Amino acid sequence: VQLQASGGGLVQAGSSLGLSCAASGRTFIGWIMSWFRQAPGKEREFVGGIIWSVGTTYYADSVKGRFTISRDNTKNTVYLQMNNLKPEDTAVYYCAAGRVRSIVFVPSNQGTYDYWGQGTLVTVSS
Repeated sequence: VQLQASGGGLVQAGSSLGLSCAASGRTFIGWIMSWFRQAPGKEREFVGGIIWSVGTTYYADSVKGRFTISRDNTKNTVYLQMNNLKPEDTAVYYCAAGRVRSIVFVPSNQGTYDYWGQGTLVTVSS
């Protein structure tokens, strides 16, 4: 499995930016595809995720209402649309893929994920 994240860049606060994660190597029915981020000097944190087969989404409280995750089954690609960006959103953003092994799985648990992309830098200036 390969995950290729793209779309990062430098934007001003209040702007929008979209990230893409192209996935290859298998079908992802029964998997969750998520975005995590790691800011300088901080631990990597969950941003949001989507269950590939049914489209159920999950979001961190810090991005709820501003970020939207979607997927295109025909392109095997997951998207993260980020609106009203804030300087605190500055981080390297990673996409990740993991099997949904249980109905009580925790999307924000990094141990859920089997594969990680290389990361793309998002910088939000004030």
